[in-house]
Amino acid sequence: MTQSPWTTHNPGGGRRVVVTKELPGERWLQTLIAADCRVEVSDSRTILTPAAIERAIGDECAAVIGQLTEAWQAPLLKKLAAAGGRVLSNYAVGFNNIDIAAATRLGLPVGNTPGVLTETTSELTVALTFAAARRIAEGDAFVRSGSFADCGWLPMLMLGKLLWRKTLGIVGAGRIGTTYARMMVEGHKMDLVYHDPFPNEALEDYVRDYGAFLETHGEPAVTCRRAESLDELLAAADVVSVHTVLDESTHHLFGARQFAAMKPHAIFVNSSRGPLHDEKALVEHCRTHPDFYAALDVFEDEPRIQPGLSDLPNVVMVPHLGSATGWTRQGMAVLAARNAVAMLDGAPVWNRPDVLVFLTAEAPAAAPSIVNADELGLPYFNDAMEERS
Repeated sequence: MTQSPWTTHNPGGGRRVVVTKELPGERWLQTLIAADCRVEVSDSRTILTPAAIERAIGDECAAVIGQLTEAWQAPLLKKLAAAGGRVLSNYAVGFNNIDIAAATRLGLPVGNTPGVLTETTSELTVALTFAAARRIAEGDAFVRSGSFADCGWLPMLMLGKLLWRKTLGIVGAGRIGTTYARMMVEGHKMDLVYHDPFPNEALEDYVRDYGAFLETHGEPAVTCRRAESLDELLAAADVVSVHTVLDESTHHLFGARQFAAMKPHAIFVNSSRGPLHDEKALVEHCRTHPDFYAALDVFEDEPRIQPGLSDLPNVVMVPHLGSATGWTRQGMAVLAARNAVAMLDGAPVWNRPDVLVFLTAEAPAAAPSIVNADELGLPYFNDAMEERS
């Protein structure tokens, strides 16, 4: 097998940075070049194996900007540390592809890119929800095949589901889950039930206030409540959208029992992480329950999908497009680059709510997000500013 080609930018740079996929935009690259980095970017369109990444790291490498699709386990992290690596910057908000404990033991900061994909991913989740409810993929295929020209409009053709004033269930009420919920509640007057280890009082207050606003305009209020158990949510919701983190406790959170506990006409949406659902169980449930729909942006063994999934008309699938807008993906690239530069420069870690400031010309000298900053004892920006004042 021939080695994937690489493109080198700023070959005279004093600090070597490996980037395992071409990233959108130019600002991320200019950020690295301005920090005296020699930047080597893989031109491969396939997922690099750990062996290929090890070869790219070589004997001297200051930083890597990697991808969520890559398995960064202890041997590969040791290779980066041995080559003088001072940071692994993940081009993603998630980091379940990285052995964080091993990175911490090696003293390697791990960066991620939160704060720029909340609305983008939420919008994609809305799109998936309605694509399933209104059978958009089926309808598109029907028209393209010429079948619509053969039969024309029919009263019973591809009847879908009305979501107006129905009940939305979200599992995981973090930033994306909350934003998606607000879009559905505000736009489609859905009642909300959520399941999360912690109460989201801000979300509850918002829905309550919005419900009061509706009443002042002569409309019924919407409601929000926290389900004490997942089963309680599944029994109540017409749409179930999962937004929780992926860890040992949530792996296969949705399996045969959970799908069976949902309403027969429910819609299951996953734009978070594929292993949150048991894909084999989902295939079987959708096959035996044709009125049940699933809408997936992620897959259990991505990019491979479970056999039989693509044969099901009641499953909508897209190729991990949650963050796929130009603005968001370019913003993620800038954050990933700034994480790398900050760690190479010994800068503190940002601990203020406004991450978008890093996309401006006045970006602070800090790392936007280092997930193991506490474990490594890294200084924070606020503390650093107080010491200087």
